[in-house]
Amino acid sequence: MTAVNLLDLDLAGLAAYCEGLGEKRFRATQLFRWVHQRGVSDSAQMSDLAKSFRDKLSVACEVRVPTVLSEQASADGTAKWLFDVGGGDAVETVFIPEDDRGTLCVSSQAGCAVGCRFCSTGHQGFSRNLSTAEIVGQLWFAEHHLRRRLHLPEGTRAITNVVMMGMGEPLQNYAALLPALRVMLDDHAYGLSRRRVTVSTSGVVPMIDRLRSDCPVALAVSLHAPNDALRNDLVPLNRKYPLAELLAACDRYLDAAPRDFITFEYCMLDGVNDSLEHAAQLVDLVQGRGVRAQPLACKFNLIPFNPFPESGLICSPRERVKIFASMLQEAGIVTTIRKTRGSDIDAACGQLAGEVQDRTRIAERRVGRSTIPILPLDAPQVRSVVTPSRERAV
Repeated sequence: MTAVNLLDLDLAGLAAYCEGLGEKRFRATQLFRWVHQRGVSDSAQMSDLAKSFRDKLSVACEVRVPTVLSEQASADGTAKWLFDVGGGDAVETVFIPEDDRGTLCVSSQAGCAVGCRFCSTGHQGFSRNLSTAEIVGQLWFAEHHLRRRLHLPEGTRAITNVVMMGMGEPLQNYAALLPALRVMLDDHAYGLSRRRVTVSTSGVVPMIDRLRSDCPVALAVSLHAPNDALRNDLVPLNRKYPLAELLAACDRYLDAAPRDFITFEYCMLDGVNDSLEHAAQLVDLVQGRGVRAQPLACKFNLIPFNPFPESGLICSPRERVKIFASMLQEAGIVTTIRKTRGSDIDAACGQLAGEVQDRTRIAERRVGRSTIPILPLDAPQVRSVVTPSRERAV
């Protein structure tokens, strides 16, 4: 019998699982706390559980996280881990410490099928979705590893914010994403506020609507262009869900959380999307003078592009980024310029590559389609690594 990975279950799923073992549902809450709040993977150490229950757990289930292949530390304190997820695939997770928070950037897929032109992950193609356990496992490992490494007092969190901005398009892995979000928010697990958990999407409109109904956490949209013609080229998903549909979905999302706002991420690309005309089009787009009828509660996060050889792109000059930001700010739109973190270990926005077997022949399919030069990429492979046992997982 294959052992159940407890990281795959949110609290409701764990309660149902415990009932299946002949235990009361409240035992699930105790077990949930041991696993997520205390980081314990050995049921023998769960002292307030009945021995008969612990014996069942030792046979039927486990806490299994992906193997850490490498850990890198940046000069600015950023940390990046490469996790083996089997089958020759590995994904990356980044921790970004700041004075008032600790943010974990989590991956949801091995590779990505969206294929945005400025994203290193997208140039690999798509390999597979991660499981809920593989998503939650990144947080579980990072939280408890950092607590020990930083010698944090008991009850002190290392991670205060989670952003689903790592490798992959989260909303194209919704079945695994939703229970993972519920674990992050649960007071018996990580207890994060929904405003401190952000899902970033390139614009999967039907799933934005589902997230609004199921778990309305903070929403970030990878916009990167002010019109459909340019966005079709930079973010190919726009051909399926153009700007009018995407912004209408953003409006609906805010109906579920009227005090919130949408964050628009905008990667600054020299000579591509960074002119004053582009800035003016953005103002019209979100203030109701373009494809919309009313202003949208939003802010812009301008992201300096982190070059990688295969992109054929370069970053906008810093002065131009400042001018672009000023034009948005003068129109009354809250605008920030993202500070690049972890670039010396390729941990900055858009740089995550992991190591993924490209089974989609993405380089071949791109030939002749884009107006931006794309060089062929031979994706590296990772040798298989044996998953650690339950005893070694902590």
